This record gives sequence, C-alpha cells and structure tokens, in this order.
Amino acid sequence: MEFMLEEFEPIASQYPVLLFDSYGVIKSSKGLVPGIERTFEWLKAEKKEYYIITNDASRSPKQLAQGFHKMGLKAIQPERIISSGMLAKEFLNLKVRKGKVAYLGTEDSAHYIEHRGLEAVPINDLTDEQMQEVVALVLLDDEGFDWVSGINKSVNLLRRRAIPAIVANADGAYPVSSHDVSVAIGGLSWLIEKIVGKKFIRFGKPDAQIFMFAWEILQSRFPGIKKKDALMIGDTLQTDILGGNKFGLDTMLVLTGNTLPQDYLTRIMGTGITPTFICHAAVVER
Repeated sequence: MEFMLEEFEPIASQYPVLLFDSYGVIKSSKGLVPGIERTFEWLKAEKKEYYIITNDASRSPKQLAQGFHKMGLKAIQPERIISSGMLAKEFLNLKVRKGKVAYLGTEDSAHYIEHRGLEAVPINDLTDEQMQEVVALVLLDDEGFDWVSGINKSVNLLRRRAIPAIVANADGAYPVSSHDVSVAIGGLSWLIEKIVGKKFIRFGKPDAQIFMFAWEILQSRFPGIKKKDALMIGDTLQTDILGGNKFGLDTMLVLTGNTLPQDYLTRIMGTGITPTFICHAAVVER
C-alpha cells in the first residue's frame, strides 16, 4: 500500500466538519504552526464547522482559547474546544460528589475538579492526615508539582486508599522540538499504575469517550450529521489517528508534531495504524 503526501485544502473541502488536534497541528512549543492562520480564514470563508479535540487538561477551554488569542489566532473560541478534562469533570460530577480530590497539575488545571462539594488539593500539599479524607486522585498535567514527591505521594495514597485514579490526559509524551519529546502526565500515570497494580480511569484520545462526547455536541448543533461528514486531523498515530479510526471517522495525519516527515512511513508500517490521508501540514497553501 502506498502512502502519498497530499495537499490539505482539496481534502478538507470534502468535509462539512473538521476536527483538529491542538498541539502539533495548530501550535507547537515554538508558537503557531506556520500558515495555520490561513486555514482558519479559509474555514470562515467556506463556512465550515470546526472543533478542537485535545488531550490538554492543563487549562480550561476559556484559558486554552486565550492562549491561541495571545499567539495571534483569534478565531478559536472556548465553545469550539473539547478537552479530555471536560470528561474528567463530568465523571467527578456524576461519581465523586463530596470530599477532597488530590491532583497532579497546575493550579489552572484544577478548574476541572472544582464544583460544589469537592475540594481540590495539590498533591504536594497533601499531609498524611489528609490522605484519609481523599476520595479521588486526578492526574491533570505534568507541570505544577515536584515530580519526585508528587509521584511518591500518589503511589502511597493509592496504596492506602481504595479510591478512583483518573487520568485526564492520556498522552504519554508531547513534542518540544523537531527531534525531542517531553514526558506528559499520561506517561507518569503508566509508572504509578504499574507500581500500585491498579487500573486507572483514562479520558482522552484514543479512547472512544472523547469522540462520543464530541459527537453528542455535534449532533445537538447539527441534527442529521453523519460520521462521513467529519474529518479528524492529528499529528499522532496512537491517539488522534487511532481514536478517529476506531470511532469510524476519516483521519488525516499531519507531519508538524509527533510524527516527523522522515519517519512517518516507518511508524505507519510498524504500528499498523493507517490514516485515510497524509499531509505535510493542516495549512491552506495560499
């Protein structure tokens, strides 16, 4: 089977709804992906619907949108962002109604925990006495805490308490340059899970929940929409592409993030995860 690089615009033109991953597709550690502003101008001109589906649980949708605005991309509003943190928040609302919730992440990421009856406590601030009051552990972001003490406290909390452990970002790593990646909170969760021997509750791509959550939103706004009407665009085979494929969507792999131009063929052949299309970037060439 041949995997040819194609142009973004002719493919995107075929779909009424485009679903974008964020990191590696729209932005990177250096800022916006070059030319991505043209894509969102084109989306507006063509009256296409679009949403951002991200495993980023470090900030609220409002804060994530503000981050795009500061980079110069004003088109993305909070209501167009669907994050894995939103699913974690929904789970807590339904299943964990009262008590202290310990979390790993930034203060901003605690947005997904805060609601009536729950008290968010940073893992590094948790005392031995407070451990008996904790009703859940939520892993939100790889920043905002000391890794050594944070991981050790998480391990010992789960050894002492039979509580749910929730991972709001399933990503194991994220790109920080054209050659290097950094460990994400999903990667830390694998370590803790292995040590304590307990199964964590995970939200985010590639699991179906985030696509089901997004699809319910789409169906409420666009009655009659079908899966053939939407295209999932991402930079990572194991999350964006696998998740979109499993949900029955057409998928586009772009080479501006986790998957590099020089090794995309090797990764596709090695994983068996096959995108419908491959483009250099999600950028309209004009």
